[in-house]
Amino acid sequence: MAILFTAIFSGIGLLWDRQFGVLKETLVAPVPRLQVMVGRTLGGATIAMIQGTLVLAVCLIAGFRPHNIAAAPLALAFMALTATVFAALGIAIGSTLRDMQGFQLIMNFLVMPIFFLSGALFPLANLPAALAVATRVDPLSYGIDGLRGALIGQSHFGLVTDLLILGAVASCFLALGAWLFSKIQV
Repeated sequence: MAILFTAIFSGIGLLWDRQFGVLKETLVAPVPRLQVMVGRTLGGATIAMIQGTLVLAVCLIAGFRPHNIAAAPLALAFMALTATVFAALGIAIGSTLRDMQGFQLIMNFLVMPIFFLSGALFPLANLPAALAVATRVDPLSYGIDGLRGALIGQSHFGLVTDLLILGAVASCFLALGAWLFSKIQV
């Protein structure tokens, strides 16, 4: 949850930059827009990773023990991929919105369903057919499943499937975000 919300909101922070003129100053720099977009995405993903790592550290202090400490780098890789996916999605959304009024719409109709359908709160096994399809479309499902597989050794989809799908979705959202960011009019 920490990674999802931080990553999406860092991308939507583009609206604040547009409103206060920071985006205009950034776009006049002699740097391609693609590099600006990738920098913003990786910056948001880094902040989300730091917050996710802090939550993991608190869980370890509270008594959580991973089944295999050697899987910690794999868990960090899933956290990084998940953060990149949603930071790029946030940039894509932030590139299309003009004002902050659309922000509440994004929260209610995109971010909350992504979270609730991800399997973070409920198991993905034995779902009705419609919910099973919805969870397979949700990219956060694969991030959470990968983290669950790396940390406790129980994976619904399989770790390789999780990595491949998160990597593909990250590539798609980065491409979409780059295209939409290149079309920004300030």
